[in-house]
Amino acid sequence: MVRRLLKHWLLGIVLILILVLVVPPLIVALFHHQQKSDADPGRGAALVTEDLFGDSFTRVAYLDQNWKPQDSLWFYTITQGSNLLPYDFFMALEQPGTTGLFRSSEHMNRFRYLPQRATPSNPDALPVGFVKDGYLNKDYVGLTCAACHTAQINYRGLAMRIDGGPGGADMVGFLQALTASMKAVRDEPAVQQRFVKEVLARGAYASAADVIGDIGVYTLRLQSYNLINNSPTAYGYARLDAFGRIYNRTLEHLLNRYQLEAVLRNRYSPARIADALAGVGETLTSVQRDQIIARLATTQDDIDWLRAEFFIDADAPVSYPFLWDVPQHDVVQWNGLGNNAGLGPLGRNAGEVIGVFGTLNWHEKDTFSLGSLLSGKGLMQKAIQFDSSVNIENLRLIESHLGSLQSPQWPREVFGAASIDPARVLRGERLFNQHCASCHASIDRRSPARRIVAHMSGLDEVGTDSTMADNSVRYLGYSGILRNEYVGANVGNILLDKKAPIAALLTKATMSVLETRDPDKSFVQRWAEWLNNMYKAYSDNEIKPSNKQGNYTIDTTIDPYASLRAYKGRALNGIWATSPYLHNGSVPTLYDLLLPAQCAVGDKEAECRPAKFRTGSREFDPVKVGLRSDGYDGFLFDTALAGNSNAGHEYGTVVRVNGAQTLQPLNKDERLDLLDYLKAQ
Repeated sequence: MVRRLLKHWLLGIVLILILVLVVPPLIVALFHHQQKSDADPGRGAALVTEDLFGDSFTRVAYLDQNWKPQDSLWFYTITQGSNLLPYDFFMALEQPGTTGLFRSSEHMNRFRYLPQRATPSNPDALPVGFVKDGYLNKDYVGLTCAACHTAQINYRGLAMRIDGGPGGADMVGFLQALTASMKAVRDEPAVQQRFVKEVLARGAYASAADVIGDIGVYTLRLQSYNLINNSPTAYGYARLDAFGRIYNRTLEHLLNRYQLEAVLRNRYSPARIADALAGVGETLTSVQRDQIIARLATTQDDIDWLRAEFFIDADAPVSYPFLWDVPQHDVVQWNGLGNNAGLGPLGRNAGEVIGVFGTLNWHEKDTFSLGSLLSGKGLMQKAIQFDSSVNIENLRLIESHLGSLQSPQWPREVFGAASIDPARVLRGERLFNQHCASCHASIDRRSPARRIVAHMSGLDEVGTDSTMADNSVRYLGYSGILRNEYVGANVGNILLDKKAPIAALLTKATMSVLETRDPDKSFVQRWAEWLNNMYKAYSDNEIKPSNKQGNYTIDTTIDPYASLRAYKGRALNGIWATSPYLHNGSVPTLYDLLLPAQCAVGDKEAECRPAKFRTGSREFDPVKVGLRSDGYDGFLFDTALAGNSNAGHEYGTVVRVNGAQTLQPLNKDERLDLLDYLKAQ
């Protein structure tokens, strides 16, 4: 018996070693095969003659960012484990109130997702960043990194695609429209009949009953998501409270029956609770969570109480960050939450997938435990399994792929040779060194050895809207299935009590996902890929743990996440292509950013940042350096609303004392000098 077990163990080890050595080269070979088949110089970009904001482009160009066409197309379609909706549902779904397809290029362009024509890796012509993803033998439509991190700017009929640039999407509007379409399928017999017929014709579903059952499941899921993340401040285009939504999806899935029942007793009767929790075990499935919310959230007061008790306010929309040089940073995210050393990039990317509808099958299970056996409690013990659709293999490959991406350079051939004045650039460099270099380092965008040390500026110093940074620190969430676990922080381990800091809960949850083998693979393959990914993630990451730099409040044992009350300054190469500006997108152009937030009282000649402006257009203004912000019926951005403040970062606009040196505000000519220097980065 012992000999037979030993033989099986040795065979398993040999198979794992073979797969560790063989699988990565196979992946690389498949990657290169896809590169060869997708060598499309236009990267599949579709043209738009005119859209709702009057934008149009008849030509598409890609600036030199050190990526070939096949690199871009791979980035657009590489799956990461996002399961928004069954794939055949998305292919058959109609627009709200019409029979036009929801996925049509014209309709998706309304939400500013970039339209594509069919390519070998995207045969159904989905927009940039939408892809067929699979989990547990079922196909879904999911989002890739590219959905939020590919930009486009238009100029006189030419569209310039910017890989890794900040996306312009209105994701909230997209999800609200998607929910309305699914509700129509669920509630309107004629719409449902057309939908079921089309879905069945595609072949993935065996019966109409199966389709109708999933219609209810996914409609309820979208409704629950929108309810939980409803914000009093509309986001509009090019912004999302991604962290608020990631935190809420994590908190939602950490809930267990014991904690949930205890909290609900503060509001509901035992009979109401028993009805809401009927059929629920110790851990909750996604379907059960959605059903519980639907059963309890019957009035606005119920909705408000449930949201306040179990979730955080997703009311801190920020611009989508740009991705060039991200693998070369010491810390990432607007508030420096993500440490880039070790497994940090994988954890950060896993959190992103959780936010874009990764399936989280977290559940309790009897598992083998050597500790339990040695303590005399038996061979098995109950443990939480963090099974999910998160594709760790692809997340590692994406991070590696981004390492070669470079920032886009100002296209003089498009905007004209006179669009940058060399004399202004020289004068602007001197001004940059005076006013900006202490927070924004200069780097060689092409150097493979480049490193970006983020400068963290505390909220009091930088003065910009504090909502995003405050939210990451001030909230506690129910720990649920993570209770009594430990999570490392900069100042030591934190023991997760009934309620714990949301940053600690997210860190522990994402690391638990990373430690879990892929349930979609065979036993040997899942172990082989997991070992390979962990080894590669560590060995290929040249970023080592280091202290944050800048002027911020340090973490303490009393306040272990105090340093997150700060915002990051990074190198500004490619900054010209990343409108709107400030972390919350509250300033439309670089020229406006060099102005004070408010004009001096009584000075009719003074210039200051616009208090209101429009977003949604992709048309570029090469003079002010940003997207068109007036003259069309786009989303109205109001800086007076909560989370939208355009104050702060007024360096060069007001008198500052830098050591013993008093720095006077820039005049208009100096602002133009500095602007030309920033264009040239």
